[in-house]
This record gives sequence, C-alpha cells and structure tokens, in this order.
Amino acid sequence: MKVGFIGLGVMGAPMAGHLAKAGHEVMVFNRRSAKAEQWLTYNKGAIADSPAELAKHCEMVFSCVGNDRDIEEVTLGAQGAFRNMQPGSTFVDHTTTSATVAKKLASVAQQNGFAFLDAPVSGGQSGAENGILSIMVGGEEAVFEKAKPVMTAYGRTIQLIGPSGSGQLCKMVNQISFAGIVQSLAEAIHFSKAVGLDIDKVMSVISGGAAQSWQMQNRYKTMKEGKYEFGFAVDWMRKDLGMLLEEAKAKGIQLPITEIIDQYYADVQKMGGGRWDTSSLLARLEKK
Repeated sequence: MKVGFIGLGVMGAPMAGHLAKAGHEVMVFNRRSAKAEQWLTYNKGAIADSPAELAKHCEMVFSCVGNDRDIEEVTLGAQGAFRNMQPGSTFVDHTTTSATVAKKLASVAQQNGFAFLDAPVSGGQSGAENGILSIMVGGEEAVFEKAKPVMTAYGRTIQLIGPSGSGQLCKMVNQISFAGIVQSLAEAIHFSKAVGLDIDKVMSVISGGAAQSWQMQNRYKTMKEGKYEFGFAVDWMRKDLGMLLEEAKAKGIQLPITEIIDQYYADVQKMGGGRWDTSSLLARLEKK
C-alpha cells in the first residue's frame, strides 16, 4: 500500500520504519527536514515537501506529532494533509490529543469524502522501536478493519474502542492508571531506601506477586540509580494529564489522586526535569 507518515520523532520514526520494512511504499514528512533525511538513510521511502504533497500520493496517511495545535496544523493548515486527501482514503492519527480535536477532524474528514481514526498509542519509545505498541482506536468499524492490518507493522494490541474520540478517551484512562503506578513505585523505592532494605531483593520477591507491574520490572533499577533518560518525558505527561483533567472537569468527574500526581510532575518540572522520563517522580521524593 502507498502510505504516508507525518512526524518522525522518537515514536514516529520507528513506526514509519516498520511500515517500510513491512513492504509498504512509504512517504514521510517532518517539519524539521533533517529528521526526514536521517530517516531515509536507514529506511526505504521518499520525502514530501509538505503534508499536502504527501496526501496526494497516499491511500493511507498516519501522523504522530505533539499536541492539538500540531495535529491541526498538519491536517487543516495552509499546507495540511486534509487539503489533498484522496476520496476513500484514510487518515490515522497516533498523536495523543483531546477528544474534542479528534471529533472535529473526523467530522471534517467525513465532509470531504475520506475517513479518520483517532488512534493514540501506549508503549513508549521502546514499544515503537520493537513494534509492540498498544493502539486504542476511535472511529467506524469498517475503517478500523481496513487500517488494522497496516498498523500491525508496529502494533501488538490494537483495539477499536468506539466512535470518534473514544481512542483519545481510552488513552486518558491509560494515563490515569499509569500515573498511579509510577507514583506508588516511586514511594515504594523511597521507603525501601529509607528503612535500609536491599531494593533488588525487595523487587525480586514482590514482582512475583500482586504488586507486579511493567514499570516495576523495567524501570525500578534505573529509578534506583537516579537515571531518568528512558522514554516518555515529564513535559508530555503533563500535557496528557492536563487534557484528561479538563475532560474530567467538564463532565463533573472527580480524579483526586490524578490531580495530586499532576502537581507532583509540576514539581519535577520546577526541578529542571521536564525532559526526564516519567519515572522521575522518585527524584521529587529524594530531593534534599
């Protein structure tokens, strides 16, 4: 299939690479052209001058950019992909955005004769590089079934959640759950250090029981060593938490623990840790 990929950051670049390795004819666009040129040194494909140019040549277009403003720019902007999407084609957005923007883009797509799926991902940089992301999708079932086989190039768990916007709402559920797990692990490590326990022995035994988590198995050692250079940045986590807390407030939903952890991440930003990964909640507890 002729596919396009917009956004070649730490997530998008390997995702686009998996599409090329799967045999698709891939055209890419990145606002900083150097990243597109770098991608082309490791992968087979072509570079477009703009999202609009890319859309002319593709049956299916994927995107993974920063936030609501970014996705609106690359879709609805003066050189946006929506200006040239082909009739019957599909646009799949892997950006984590608000549900409001997802519904808006789906509506515009429908009015112009092509399909749109909001499909945020979970699994971080390592998940993208290894092609094992979890993908939560909002949109029509027929469109999902068309796009799913293509997304298997980089997704292991791919689920249609419901109509447009449902993928983004599901990602909010993911971030609520994830934030709580990271904070509890940070407190567990902090407590273990404070009472003089051997953390490796502690984690070895409790990771075999009800306390186990992906975060514990994959990040406790780097957390223990104060290394926070592994994946999703605090700045991006605060963006996600901000959107979900706005959604909750609008619907009168109380999320007291998530609100507290959002402020803990704000503390990490004040410490200069905006680009540290999300496990850096421990650094806040250990601050002297």
